Amino acid sequence: MIHSKLKKMVFALGILISPIYLQAQENSALKLSVSELFDLVKKNHPTLKVSEADVQIAEQNINVAKNQFLPEISTGLQGYYLGDAHIIDKDFSNSSRVDMPNFGNKFSVEARQLIWKGGVVKNAVEIQNLKKDLSQLNYESNELNIKLLSAGYYLDLFKLYNQEKVYHKNIELAQERLDNINKFYKQGMVTRNDVIRGELQLSNLKLALQVVQNNQSILNKQLTVALGLDEGVKIIPDESIVIESLEILPLASYYGDLVNHPTIKQTEKAVDIYAVSEKISRSDMMPSLSAFAGNTLQRPITTSNPAMDMYTNGWSAGLSLNFNIDALFKAPKKIQLNRLEKEKAIRQSNEVSEMMKVAVNAAYIKYNEALTQNNTLKVNKDLTAENYRIMESKYNNQLAILLDLIDASNAKLDAELQFANSEINIVFAYYKLLKEAGTL
Repeated sequence: MIHSKLKKMVFALGILISPIYLQAQENSALKLSVSELFDLVKKNHPTLKVSEADVQIAEQNINVAKNQFLPEISTGLQGYYLGDAHIIDKDFSNSSRVDMPNFGNKFSVEARQLIWKGGVVKNAVEIQNLKKDLSQLNYESNELNIKLLSAGYYLDLFKLYNQEKVYHKNIELAQERLDNINKFYKQGMVTRNDVIRGELQLSNLKLALQVVQNNQSILNKQLTVALGLDEGVKIIPDESIVIESLEILPLASYYGDLVNHPTIKQTEKAVDIYAVSEKISRSDMMPSLSAFAGNTLQRPITTSNPAMDMYTNGWSAGLSLNFNIDALFKAPKKIQLNRLEKEKAIRQSNEVSEMMKVAVNAAYIKYNEALTQNNTLKVNKDLTAENYRIMESKYNNQLAILLDLIDASNAKLDAELQFANSEINIVFAYYKLLKEAGTL
C-alpha cells in the first residue's frame, strides 16, 4: 500500500516537473535572425566596447583642448623666516648687524589670458575634433569587420546544423541498408564481408556526426561570448535567410558606396590632421599676445631703512607680447615635415580607395560564383540521389556488389553536404560584398 502511494506521488511530481524541465530546455535555445545577431554584436561585443571607450576618450580630449581658451589663474601663499642683515665694508674690515622683522608672508593672485597666437588654440581643438572623428570611424570599421566575423560564425553554425540533418538521414539509410544486408546474410545471399562493410560505414557516419556536433558546441561558445549571451544558450540560426531574395545591385553602385566607407574616410581624416598640424607649425612663427593682471600682499617691507614689519599691497595689469626668434629657424623644418606627411597621407588615401574597389570587385565576382556553384551542386545532388536509387535497386536484386552501393552512398552524402553548404555560402558572399562596400 505504501509502495503504491509512493509511486503515485512520484508520478504526480513527474507530471508537474516535466513542463518546467521542457520549458527550461526551450529557454536555453535562442533563435536569432541576422538583424538580431548584428544588434547583439553592436551592444555586447568586447572589441566594440573598447572602440566605444576610445570615442569617449576622444570626446573628453576635445574638452581638455578647449581649456586653452580659458584664462590661467594662479594663487600663492608663502610663509618664511627672514634673517637679520649684515652690513660689511668693501674691504671686509668692519661689519654691523641690522635687525630685521624675522617672520614674513606673501599672498599673490595672478591671471593670464592668451589673446592671439596665429590661431594655435583653435587649431589644437580642431585636431582633437578630427581625432574624435577618426575614433568614430575606427569604431565603424571595427563594427563592419566584427559583423562579418560574427555572421561567418553564425553561418558556419547554420552549415553544421544542416550537415547534422544530412548525417541523420544518411545514418537512417545506412541502418536500413544494414538491416537488408543482415537479411540477405541470413538467407545466404551475401557473405559476412558485406555485413562488416555495412557496419563499418554506419560506424563512420556516426563518428562524423559526433564531430559535427562537437564543432557546433565550439562555434556556439564563440558566438555566445561575442554576443554577450549566457554560455548555456544554444543559438539556432533562422532558416529563412536561405530562401530570402538577396537584392544585388550593379557593380558600379557598390563603387559609389565606397565614398562613405569608414576606411576611406579614415585616410581622408588623416590628410586633414596633417593639414591642421601644418597650421600649428606656422603659428610658432607668430608672436603671442596675452593679457595679465595680478595682486600681491607682502610683509615685511624691506625696501625702507630700517625695514618695517608692515604689509605692502600692489597690483598690476597689462599686455604681454612675446616672440620666439628661434622659431624662424626651427618652424620651417616642421612645416616641411607636415607637408611630406600630408603628401604621404594623400597617396595612402588614393591607394586605399583603389584597393577597396579591388575588394568590392572580388566580392561581387565571388557572390556570382556562389550562385553558379549552388546551381551546379543542386544538379549533382539530384544525380547522385538517382544513382544511389539505381544502385540500391541493383544490389537488392543481386545485380551489383555492396562496394558499388557504398560508393554511391558516399557520393550521395558528399553531394548533399556540398549543396547544403553552398546555400549558406551564397548568404555569406552577399554579406561579404556589403562589408567590402561599407554598407553591412
